[in-house]
Amino acid sequence: MRRLLLATAAAISLALPAAADSRFEARLAGHAILPAATFVAPPADAPEYFRLSGRFTGPGNLRNEQPGSIPGVSLPGYGPRPTGLAMPFPGQPLQGFSGIKPVGDGSYWVTGDNGFGNRRNSPDALLMIHRVRPNWQGGAVAVENTIFLADPNRVAGFVIQNEATPTRYLTGADFDVESIQPLPDGTMMIGDEFGPYLLHFDAQGRLLRVIETTLDGEVLRTPDHHAQVIPANPTAGVPARVRRSGGYEGMALTPDGRTIWAMMEQPLFAPGTNQPEGAFLRILEFDVARMAWTGRNLRYRLEQGATAIGDFNMIDARRALVIERDNGEGDPGRACAAGVESTHAAPCFAMPARLKRIYLVDLGAADAEGFIRKIGHIDLMAIQDPERLARQRGDRPQGASDTAFSFPFFTIENVAMVDAEHIIVGNDNNLPFSAGRHLTRADDNELILLHVPELLRAR
Repeated sequence: MRRLLLATAAAISLALPAAADSRFEARLAGHAILPAATFVAPPADAPEYFRLSGRFTGPGNLRNEQPGSIPGVSLPGYGPRPTGLAMPFPGQPLQGFSGIKPVGDGSYWVTGDNGFGNRRNSPDALLMIHRVRPNWQGGAVAVENTIFLADPNRVAGFVIQNEATPTRYLTGADFDVESIQPLPDGTMMIGDEFGPYLLHFDAQGRLLRVIETTLDGEVLRTPDHHAQVIPANPTAGVPARVRRSGGYEGMALTPDGRTIWAMMEQPLFAPGTNQPEGAFLRILEFDVARMAWTGRNLRYRLEQGATAIGDFNMIDARRALVIERDNGEGDPGRACAAGVESTHAAPCFAMPARLKRIYLVDLGAADAEGFIRKIGHIDLMAIQDPERLARQRGDRPQGASDTAFSFPFFTIENVAMVDAEHIIVGNDNNLPFSAGRHLTRADDNELILLHVPELLRAR
């Protein structure tokens, strides 16, 4: 019956004139900041080892136990620029908001990232989710609850970093958690990029299921999937259709709680090649009641200049918000001049932000090839701020308007509808490697409230 209703809705939509992708204006209605240097203590029953984190972030990922001895520097291709923080860190950094879901009382569930960017450098980074509450009037972000993810019942069928411990807390060497959806029964689904997997947890953060990804009968894997083996033949590759860090960056739950739409962050490789299958992303349908893929998938077409999506959340039964972005960071007005490289003495943005948008899309209006319809978008590089609510604007060109605001971050990975006129947007600060707001300062975790009534009403 549900499929018949969806098909009917799609048919009605396709019978109507298709509106071209329109740009809508966004006005800043609130700005709250969690400082980059925010840390939490590991659980009391976690191994002592986790009282220090980031010890493998230096050259060659070799162990370094001296706190503060590895300077944070912007990612390759973005500078290099010092970010002002140094590893290893005492405690666990509360960083990298990579997915968001409203609780309904002004607070939000957010998921952290895998730690420091990959499996090799993150075995001492604990995986966690947080319940946070932005104070739009005061500008702070309160962390009301932190849940450390664990596998005490040995659900994962492969070796994890804390295999031999009684608590079996999960780390950034085990999974890369990027999206979150609380389910109607109180459990939660988290999207992973290493498998990519769907990870099912109970309300206490205990792993219940690890769900492989299948498309047209094929198990999809990244190079970091736990079944991958480095070939003995030096010319042989590791078979992978999903790009490294290209798994479930976005994952949307329908309002009835029955269907998850899981979206890849980047295009898949065409079978047997190292070339993308096209300038589009796959969106796979998952049945929550059966805990199984349905076999149906849709496609999201990327704009020219875009490289990935950052988040994906439904606003009603068929419309959703999607963050689409390039790989740039920093204000284009402070870009490096042609032929000039950024230096410690004269820093500049080597790859400034250009395309940072939030699209409203219609999953019920897929065309014959499965491409969903883009209804309209807002430009996160051109946010109106007539009330001057921005709490920091960062490094911008001289003379820049104080009634204009931008969100010039490399990874913007949080978007959700707040009410009929507002959405919330947040960055992943890739601590301590991203510096998009300021030239030589690690990005904070920023949450912004945007007034976008025209976007949310569009159909």
